[in-house]
Amino acid sequence: MSVALTWLVWSLFVASIAVLVARVRFDGVWEIPGLVAIDGLTVLMWVVVTFFSGIVHSYSRRYMAGNSHKTRFFVAVFGFTATVMALVAADHIVLFGFLWMAMGLVMAELIGIIEGWKQAQAAKTVARKYFLASSALLGVALTALWWATGATTISGIGAATDTLGGPVWLLAAGALVLAAMVQSALIPFHKWLLSSMTAPTPASALMHAGFVNAGGILLVRFAPVITVESTLMLAVVAVGAVSAGGGKLLKSVQTDIKGKLGCSTVGQMGFMIMQAGLGFFGAAITHLILHGFYKAYQFLSSGEQVEHTSPSESTEHTVGSLTSAVGFLVALLTGLGGGVVFTVLTGKGGHVDSGLLLTFFVVFTTLHAARSAVKHTSLPTLARYGAVPLVFFPAIVVYAVVYEGVSDLLAVSPATTELTLLHGVIAVSFVGVYVAIETGLHEHSQRLYVALLNATQPSSDTLLTTKGDDNEY
Repeated sequence: MSVALTWLVWSLFVASIAVLVARVRFDGVWEIPGLVAIDGLTVLMWVVVTFFSGIVHSYSRRYMAGNSHKTRFFVAVFGFTATVMALVAADHIVLFGFLWMAMGLVMAELIGIIEGWKQAQAAKTVARKYFLASSALLGVALTALWWATGATTISGIGAATDTLGGPVWLLAAGALVLAAMVQSALIPFHKWLLSSMTAPTPASALMHAGFVNAGGILLVRFAPVITVESTLMLAVVAVGAVSAGGGKLLKSVQTDIKGKLGCSTVGQMGFMIMQAGLGFFGAAITHLILHGFYKAYQFLSSGEQVEHTSPSESTEHTVGSLTSAVGFLVALLTGLGGGVVFTVLTGKGGHVDSGLLLTFFVVFTTLHAARSAVKHTSLPTLARYGAVPLVFFPAIVVYAVVYEGVSDLLAVSPATTELTLLHGVIAVSFVGVYVAIETGLHEHSQRLYVALLNATQPSSDTLLTTKGDDNEY
């Protein structure tokens, strides 16, 4: 079964590439009216989902070797893949809602795949509650949109946005945003993600590289609904910013590898939601794809990241960080240069609007990733300063090129908005949080440490309390 499903999913990947090429060359409407609509987002997600699933299938053939749950695991992973592929093609709102719920239930099954492990079963129950809540919120949103527009398809709702407004629209849009927040594990709905560490590592990779991205896909699918009112867009930016900064704070108190990766996902999903809130849905999908590659690699190689070190009294923040005047100057000049490159390649950031903020956050996150990669090398300190631009500039070029390609494929026009004072407050606050963490200022507050530690605690039923609890035999 494992061999057959692995070959099948890689065959789907090849077929998805062929469909993507055909979509680029031959435009037009590919649909079963009233049921399925295949557009640029559909074929792009087919390629991404089947690729990540193929990697997970191939990795799991060795990882799950000898496990009594091997067949059930492979069936669940392939079932999840097929469900997501159907979801991104669904046009009828009932079909979309049903597949959204099915996707969550299959992922919950993967989290608790080991039946004899009580903590895994508890984690499965926690996740399932959150996913059912997300499905209920989506059901409320879809019902309200049907009531307001009379349309039973996503494309029909998008074509009738001129009729949207008032309490019914607010209910629908608010429920959509909340459903996306739950599925993407944004703060304060991140508890399910941090409680899901009982999942086999390849299932965690699929979850963090694929499943949590569903929130961004949902907002892109219903972009015409979300962009009706700029105030709601600003609220989406705000909730994304809370998770983007909060995820980094939560990560700072984590000690285990998977816990750190989980908190990192919370922060990265915040960035994705922020980009959607800024009106750049192509950027949200770009972030989704690039983060998926990064996080899948991080989880599948997590065993190699375990280091045997002795406890120390303090954490060092001087090497390659902002506490160094040289490091700060290098980061500043590199960031400014990267902003110019991104603006030239994409045309975003040249005016005082949400495009400027998009450029800022893209440059900021890419620069942080480059500095983090360089910081974990064995290069001398001065060499690290020179290595940051060498890593950063190719990365920002790749980001810009992928963003342009994705935007053209999606054919969703950016909903550029004017900058407000709150946009500025969000940007300044995020930079403040980042600088505080990099310099270690946040470590001076014991109250903050306790609050963050409590916020990162998974559900108590999912914690190992006795050695050997994870041995189902």
